[in-house]
Amino acid sequence: MASVTNDQNTPVRVLTAEGAFEPSPAAEKYLSQLDRLTDDDHRRFYRDMAVTRAFDFESANLQRQGQLALWVPSHGQEAAQVGSAHASRAQDTIFPSYREHAVAMIRGVDPLGILALLRGVTNGGWDPTDPKNGNFRIYTLVLGTQALHASGFGMGINFRGEAGTGDPETDKAVMVYFGDGSTSEGDVNEAMIFAASYQTPQVFFLQNNHWAISVPVTRQSRTPLHERAAGFGLDTVHVDGNDVLASYAVSALHLDNARGGQGPQFIEAETYRVGAHTTSDDPTKYRTDEELNSWVGRDPITRFGSWLRTQGASDAFFSEIDEEAKDFASDLRRRCLTLPDPDPQSMFDFVYSEDHPLTDEQAEWFETYEASLEGGDAQ
Repeated sequence: MASVTNDQNTPVRVLTAEGAFEPSPAAEKYLSQLDRLTDDDHRRFYRDMAVTRAFDFESANLQRQGQLALWVPSHGQEAAQVGSAHASRAQDTIFPSYREHAVAMIRGVDPLGILALLRGVTNGGWDPTDPKNGNFRIYTLVLGTQALHASGFGMGINFRGEAGTGDPETDKAVMVYFGDGSTSEGDVNEAMIFAASYQTPQVFFLQNNHWAISVPVTRQSRTPLHERAAGFGLDTVHVDGNDVLASYAVSALHLDNARGGQGPQFIEAETYRVGAHTTSDDPTKYRTDEELNSWVGRDPITRFGSWLRTQGASDAFFSEIDEEAKDFASDLRRRCLTLPDPDPQSMFDFVYSEDHPLTDEQAEWFETYEASLEGGDAQ
């Protein structure tokens, strides 16, 4: 391993943009976390990033072809997600925003559920209580609310005495993902207040991709976002979010701290949204090619692949992953196109836990309306 570099202004970083192992000074306290990883883990990290990107591209194509109502790209943010997700344990509960495709897959969610949600044939996509889905909650389209859900869940873990027991194999934590735009939401700030007040076993994982749709992060905050979180009393860290090893190491330590009863933690992973905010957005209207190209040059997959080559990864390995990623994306396209339409009446089933006269009336009207269409009476 190379020696620690001397640039005191860099965040926690293990790999340079070129893929050289040159940890920043801030990384020194986290390097021991990397001892947990094997060569197989390193290859799994690369595989997960490559497969996620192929899935991302295929899904964007499906949307452009009219097969999805919307797509939320994750291009550029794969390292932040893959590193942090692999640092979590099976007993941890994950609250996502709506861009955490890699985290979902790592936790066990079939990504077809993501496509089903954005195709409009389900209101959820998957059952978060099903063990096969790895305690991964459903996507949150009302951004910021997931932080409150996570803090409340973390309070419940504390009330049940399921954290800070001294047993790392059973102690639990919560991790919540959100973007820089959500830090301007009242929900996220209130969630940090409750987390600090009740010392929840929780990690706030901010993916700072620099743009809240068209609003730059520099307009949202005059101070670094992790410093704002420190004002709430959270233990905070700033990490290079395009460095999968740094993301893993930082997340592993802070999740351990949360499970161990040291209260809420806050990770700002600085990354970049290479694509649009969603497929309804045109980023060329508000950002420059120069800025975009500077971040494309720090691509997380290319960076980690360069390091893997120095560790002996062969051309055959990368070719196999490329083929796997293509097959994975192609299979999801096929399965997406065969998703059945839901029964329209099902929209009334779960509005209230019990029958309600208003929804009963609406369901009856809708049934009559559908019957009129079948009979050819409607114009």
